[in-house]
Amino acid sequence: MKLDETHDPALQSWVASANAPACEFPIQNLPFGVFRPRGSKEPARGGVAIGNQVLDLAAFGLRTGPTLNGLARSGRAALRKLRREISRALREGSNERKRLAKYLLPMKRAELLLPVAIGDYSDFYAGIHHATNVGRLLRPDNPLLPNYKWVPIGYHGRASSVVASGTPIRRPRGQVKPPDAGQPIYAPSARLDYEAELGFIVGTGNRLGRPISVADALDHVFGAVLLNDWSARDIQAWEYQPLGPFLAKSFATTVSPWIVTMDALEPYRCPAFARAADDPAPLPYLADPQDEREGGYNIEVEMHLRTTDAKGPVRLSVGSFRDAYWTVSQMVAHQSSNGCNVQAGDLLGTGTLSGAAADSLGSLMELTLAGKKPISLPDGETRTFLQDGDEVIERGRCSREGFATIGFGAATGRVLPALAA
Repeated sequence: MKLDETHDPALQSWVASANAPACEFPIQNLPFGVFRPRGSKEPARGGVAIGNQVLDLAAFGLRTGPTLNGLARSGRAALRKLRREISRALREGSNERKRLAKYLLPMKRAELLLPVAIGDYSDFYAGIHHATNVGRLLRPDNPLLPNYKWVPIGYHGRASSVVASGTPIRRPRGQVKPPDAGQPIYAPSARLDYEAELGFIVGTGNRLGRPISVADALDHVFGAVLLNDWSARDIQAWEYQPLGPFLAKSFATTVSPWIVTMDALEPYRCPAFARAADDPAPLPYLADPQDEREGGYNIEVEMHLRTTDAKGPVRLSVGSFRDAYWTVSQMVAHQSSNGCNVQAGDLLGTGTLSGAAADSLGSLMELTLAGKKPISLPDGETRTFLQDGDEVIERGRCSREGFATIGFGAATGRVLPALAA
């Protein structure tokens, strides 16, 4: 771990709301995002979340424009220096208080936008419990395919349909084949699902043909966001063989607006997933002793559901990235191992983060056994898959004894009815 003064749990900010015990954005966090005053025609620009306020990066001479790609590209050393500068300016007793106050905007008055222009999006399948659970539904005798523990499985997603938190999600139409039908039909998905994931944003890229090593991978990552990979399970079941997900996934992917930097995540590093004794050792290009010791991150991811009739959201699950079979560094190394060049703003999804416990399953596909076992909600409603009007709310946080607790904000989306054919 690379800890410095910015991680000191005793730090307090002159922004009073940042010192509240349940605050997601204390001074130890300082995530970056893109915003503009709500309802205004002002240009979008970069900011930092502190308490319930957004601090305009213009206060530090940074004119980011409507994306943070340039900031991401500046590299870990420059970002670490900027983080230290912002932290010192926002600390209690700072002589910058008077100057910076005019750059603050209450978050409730801010429109939070997609933080980066995403050029490419890859979604991995690193959650071994999810892969096992889904595999067991499809192949009871052989849940994990032979390659799973050798290679970080992934597919190339659709960057154009990655949307910011709060964007409504239109129920997709597609080809589905009912079990008793002789041919497929084109219809709205009846098995709309969510997937609890994290996304990692690439910072500095690599040259085409020059792979990134596991040891150097974190120097190429800007930070993490929450990611909900909406999935139409009935469309997916018909289309995925032999080439994998396509239209069942590409209609929408929701991400949270705040990028929690890798430096902010340093205190929450942990050992990589503990492989079984008879699991294969990673191939040399995926192996690194330090990554094995502390390549994991203790990031909790919660999924909540608010129905149209409910008074409040209900928590359906809480999982953790520490249960991922592959680390961030291994995903970056594998993505570039064939010479593929990653670029600032690229998004790498983790895949669904489910745990071993019943209350840690990160999709309705798992929670309801593919619709065979409806879940009961406190108000008497039941669900197998999402209904129109349902709002899915993903939240995340990091905690560790001796350090401040930090959060990610939320990634939310409400399901709208399918358009008429």
